[in-house]
Amino acid sequence: MALFSSLTPVFIAIICVLIGVILKKSNGEKEKCETKSKPLSHPWVDEDLKDGTDHHLEEEEVDEEWQGLEENVAHVPFFVERYPEAEMIKRSQMFYDFLNKRRSVRFLSDEPVPREVIDNVIRTAGTSPSGAHTEPWTFVVVQDPDLKHKIREIVEEEEEINYKKRMGDRWVNDLKRLRTNWIKEYLDTAPYLILIFKQVYGRLPNGKKKTHYYNEISVSIACGILLAALQNVGLCTVTSTPLNCGPQLRVLLQRPANEKLLLLLPVGYPKKDATVPALTRKPLEDIMVVM
Repeated sequence: MALFSSLTPVFIAIICVLIGVILKKSNGEKEKCETKSKPLSHPWVDEDLKDGTDHHLEEEEVDEEWQGLEENVAHVPFFVERYPEAEMIKRSQMFYDFLNKRRSVRFLSDEPVPREVIDNVIRTAGTSPSGAHTEPWTFVVVQDPDLKHKIREIVEEEEEINYKKRMGDRWVNDLKRLRTNWIKEYLDTAPYLILIFKQVYGRLPNGKKKTHYYNEISVSIACGILLAALQNVGLCTVTSTPLNCGPQLRVLLQRPANEKLLLLLPVGYPKKDATVPALTRKPLEDIMVVM
């Protein structure tokens, strides 16, 4: 009896250790299951920008070790031209005045535009920053009249449904004051259509998917630079986002499955009798907060 009493603390300690091991193993298996079932975190995908046609990277094997960039990218000296403060203020005001003249123009002339100009404005758009320098954009330039008309047919068919069924009364009424509808004559008359596709992922030489971080944001920035470049050469456009046309236009233009249409820009000179709505822009105090 005395021997049992002296061994009791030992037995209790052993039992406690065994219980601890069992609980730890159980919790470990639970965490493993939760980790396995939990979708991969993609912080570079803005939830507000996702849509039903985005491709989920976890569906295919992704090469996490190598994404196509060199391990040690060479860094070179960088210099930027510095201006006196007075010159900076002058240049900033002039650039604002210049871009403030940009308007969305729906009445475009069929007057030819030099192809070299289009090449250069797209080169300019390609200087845009992008997530991990993946440059996830494709600019499809359409100048063939038959192909432009096919694009117009696809867009107008879907846009009529959008206006009559999908968009809702509030959206349609907001557009009435701009005198816009589903008829897109400019898709035929503009000498060029530029369709900007975002590449939701790329391909590595080994065939695996290459992650394109923040692809929609990156391509949107490139589109903004493209608009400024078009304004710089005296060309006009209207930012067109044809709802529900992306898949059909992607197939028509023979673009791969990893590309999704983001924006369609008809590009050209304005017609001599072109008009635009007499709109005003918000003042600085309504768009800027200084902390």
